[in-house]
Amino acid sequence: MQLYNTLTRTKEDFVPQDPDRVTMYVCGPTVYSHPHIGNARPAVVFDVLARVLRRRFGGLVYARNITDIDDKINKAAVEEGTDIGTIAARFTEAYHADMAALGVLPPDLEPRATLHLPQMIAMIETLIGRGNAYAADGHVLFNVPSYAEYGGLSRRDRDEMIAGARVEVAPYKRDPADFVLWKPSTPEQPGWDSPWGRGRPGWHLECSAMIEAHLGRTIDIHGGGHDLIFPHHENERAQGTCAHGGALYVRTWMHNGFVNVEREKMSKSLGNVLLVKDLLAQAPGEAIRLALLSAHYRQPLDWSDDGLAQAKRSLDRLYGSLAELPTPAELADEAPPPADLVAALEDDLNTPKAMAALFSAAKEAQGRTGAAGREAAAALVAGGRLLGLLQQEPAAWAARTGGTESLSADARAEIDALVAARGEARKAKDFATADRIRDDLAARDIVIEDGPQGSTWKVVS
Repeated sequence: MQLYNTLTRTKEDFVPQDPDRVTMYVCGPTVYSHPHIGNARPAVVFDVLARVLRRRFGGLVYARNITDIDDKINKAAVEEGTDIGTIAARFTEAYHADMAALGVLPPDLEPRATLHLPQMIAMIETLIGRGNAYAADGHVLFNVPSYAEYGGLSRRDRDEMIAGARVEVAPYKRDPADFVLWKPSTPEQPGWDSPWGRGRPGWHLECSAMIEAHLGRTIDIHGGGHDLIFPHHENERAQGTCAHGGALYVRTWMHNGFVNVEREKMSKSLGNVLLVKDLLAQAPGEAIRLALLSAHYRQPLDWSDDGLAQAKRSLDRLYGSLAELPTPAELADEAPPPADLVAALEDDLNTPKAMAALFSAAKEAQGRTGAAGREAAAALVAGGRLLGLLQQEPAAWAARTGGTESLSADARAEIDALVAARGEARKAKDFATADRIRDDLAARDIVIEDGPQGSTWKVVS
């Protein structure tokens, strides 16, 4: 199995420290608003990676944190006249609901920053004791010059890092690049007691402390969006390495690309931020998931309405290939996933190639009967499970989406005949028969739509 390591800029053989306990940490949401499609991409990407790792190694401890200490949460609480706990609880629940709708399985651990203040304070004390941090004017700052490898993850020079981090120019800093580990809180702001006064932790520190608390000093994989490479992960790496006396912090760093909308960067200023909850009103979560997996995770993903519609049509075809075969529930664990699909995913999570293998498996399954059909369908369902797809019953997919391809050929032929019979009854002005056929089909969640070119039908939920 090979994974691309952001630190070395190469694909490397992935060999975990302990194959029975692979450790992975992915930066989760800052819970101050509803998640957008950019937040969903790492959740879906690393959900697929977790599925692949569990299949290959068996033992995986996957942690995805909740950032519930943040100035954006503070601002939202002030605007609403409530406390940060209320804001964080509401949007954590919204995040869970949206990710579940996209088929994202819960992580093994979901540490929250507010529950790890003692661990954060202890890590700061360790860093001060080692000479890697210092207290000044109610703040504690990381001493960047004390870590010679600072900048190695992002590969930026010193001036770029200072500009890119938008560092605060402050007289208490020893070096312009030094960043905050602890900062004072005003009486109106949330704060916690510490040896340096009442205050709150810096964002970067939160993840380092939670990783140490739950996964250990050195972890196998650390993931997140490309935007986190600098300064967040660069600062995490510095803290985590120095707090542990130079021990390796992360063996493999992984980052997914940005999501653009109709070829433009997604931003509030452009008004093109797409919330997952709004997209779920337009399309099934499984279609959104497939669209997110349509590009390689390291590449930018251009989101469009056409792409989402194509993802839905692709699922219609995939479920259609299962329509006359045993159901996914009946086929559980009867066959391994297609070998070429597994090989694609184990080659740095190549989901476009894996999707091509899934369609090849669907083509093999379609039209087969008996033992051969069952085996082909089982392999297709197993491959879908690795991608988080094709786990519904085909009829349920059709009922929810209005799709017809997931109905059996006999069922489609029967409905076509009934619609034709209704058309003949209407021509003969036998409206009682026409209405009876319409009502019988409606009872089966089939709606007839009459138009200038004739009558068509669709499945509705």
